[in-house]
Amino acid sequence: MTSQLSVEFKGLCGILKVDRLELNRKLLGLNMVFKNPKVMVIYGTRPEAIKLAPVIRRLKSYDDIDVAVVSTGQHEELLAPIVERFGIQADHQLPPMPAGRALNTLLSATINGIDSIYAAAEPDVVLVQGDTTTAFAAALAAFNRGVPVTHLEAGLRTGDIRAPFPEEANRRLISQITDLHCAPSADAAQNLLGEGVSKERVVITGNTVIDALHEVAEWDPNFADPRIQDLIEGQSKFVLVTAHRRENLDKLGQIASAIGELAESFPNVQFVIPLHANPRVKRAFEESLAETSNVLLIEALPYAEFTAVLRHSWLVITDSGGVQEEAPALGIPVLLMREKTERHEVLHTGAVRLVGTDTARIVDAVSRLLNNDEERKAMAIVSSPYGEGRASYRVADALHDLLLSNC
Repeated sequence: MTSQLSVEFKGLCGILKVDRLELNRKLLGLNMVFKNPKVMVIYGTRPEAIKLAPVIRRLKSYDDIDVAVVSTGQHEELLAPIVERFGIQADHQLPPMPAGRALNTLLSATINGIDSIYAAAEPDVVLVQGDTTTAFAAALAAFNRGVPVTHLEAGLRTGDIRAPFPEEANRRLISQITDLHCAPSADAAQNLLGEGVSKERVVITGNTVIDALHEVAEWDPNFADPRIQDLIEGQSKFVLVTAHRRENLDKLGQIASAIGELAESFPNVQFVIPLHANPRVKRAFEESLAETSNVLLIEALPYAEFTAVLRHSWLVITDSGGVQEEAPALGIPVLLMREKTERHEVLHTGAVRLVGTDTARIVDAVSRLLNNDEERKAMAIVSSPYGEGRASYRVADALHDLLLSNC
């Protein structure tokens, strides 16, 4: 035989119930090659990369599956430090997305780019995380090709299709075309069951951000801005503020006004604001607060440095989804600048309170905690409704079983 005969045995392992590596060795003696099933993992934003990194490494520990990683470049400028620190270099890279792209433009470009990768790489299963445009585009492109979809962080719901926008719609749509739902909590799993998803397709895994948080705690932060290092090493009380959500962009003036009032009322408290890359966010805070002495406006922090600041914060005011998960696990109280949250578990723990974006409501809620340390301490109890930090093992094991059952 002049050329090697390559044969793909779909379903053979399930029929024979034999070890894949041993099967490969035997087939090589016959000039045949058994092809491992392939999972393709997709990320495009920093939170996706953070939450998928532990899963990617766990998946790569298996000898009987292949793992390919795709970066869509949705937030390319924020991804490089994460990819480097976690060691999850992408095998396929879409061109970086220009900032400020319209949602439909971003969605169509991502679908087209990912579809071409699917056509060439032929994955057996696709893994997406959360509710971003990247996740929805990757899931839809896979569904259209008949490729099974696994959804990490499945089942989160606010009950309002436009809050948050477009994330609530994205995750609901992803659920409709998902084969394996990895729910971060029992509440999220119940949401899926209530929508008609069969229990056989839902697994409660916890949230992999807790896995990442435990790992990052072992890293030494490297602050480019010495003021942050001084703040952490000092004894002064500081409040961390983050805001970036699309639905809050028109309300940034109200948020900035609230921080200005609080800074004036509490001159001994520092307010630290890492500025999101979005020019509208930067402009809103810089125009209102740049000259306020106890407001520290800084560039967006890498993840290790951000978690170090978070860990030392007295309180967090945020509209972030991930911070709702991370801060309670560190025992840091959260005032959430949203009217609704999809992470109901953190409200039940008492570690997170909804304050919306109204200036007066924010000022009142923060003032209460700054004036009453006992009330703040009641919120500061360490709580993690999303697991003990082994969610990535559960996700990878469930995905591994799915791959082998479909091989």
